[in-house]
Amino acid sequence: MNPESSLKRNSDFRRVYARGKSAASPRVVVYCRKNRLGVNRTGFTVSKKLGHAVVRNRVRRRLREIVRLNSPQFRQGYDLIVVARTRAVDSEYRKLEEDVLRCFEQLHLTVKDVSE
Repeated sequence: MNPESSLKRNSDFRRVYARGKSAASPRVVVYCRKNRLGVNRTGFTVSKKLGHAVVRNRVRRRLREIVRLNSPQFRQGYDLIVVARTRAVDSEYRKLEEDVLRCFEQLHLTVKDVSE
């Protein structure tokens, strides 16, 4: 994932939260909103409620890797925010990946949704 393709500014996060669509699962919530850039920009939110810094960073690394590995399957031109829930801390990588991909499918962000 390129540094240019990540959401960093608070105003970008607030815009996606306020005007975007969302899909939820037990482990994650995904927000999306179209942008005019032609590329996906992704941000990750992991609350302090999930644990101390080591735990939060582990969850963030897992989510970032899931999005990076599956990014060829995603439609382009969206601002995306992946929010970790408390169940994400103790879950296996495979189950976390299933939940993220299911949320992306619910938001019609996968390429296979376009062809159908």
